Amino acid sequence: MWIFSQHGFFSAVCARQGDGSHDQPVDPDRIMVRARLRGHLEALKERYPDLLGDCAIRDSMGTDYAYRLFVAKSVWAQVLAGLANETDYDNFKSRVQEYQGKGGAAYKHSLHSVWSTMHRLQE
Repeated sequence: MWIFSQHGFFSAVCARQGDGSHDQPVDPDRIMVRARLRGHLEALKERYPDLLGDCAIRDSMGTDYAYRLFVAKSVWAQVLAGLANETDYDNFKSRVQEYQGKGGAAYKHSLHSVWSTMHRLQE
């Protein structure tokens, strides 16, 4: 699942059991939240310290997502509900730049690219 929020872009998938290596089976009760920018996971942790405060951000350089954290699926569901409940804007891309200040410009630019790609799908 891809999540684009005012806090950043995340890819959430089931984590693997044990050490998380590819030869391990999927753990349906644990989520690996991945991000391309460490600051996006830091912002999410800052927004939800009661849910994510104890989750360490792990560096995974050389992978498709350089930063990861692991959380119980039930906790991730609470984070997603929180993201939905805090929606109070009518234009997401504008909100991102407003919310993230100068750092939001590159994220907003990327969002426009995603929007354009998905708009072509609609056509």
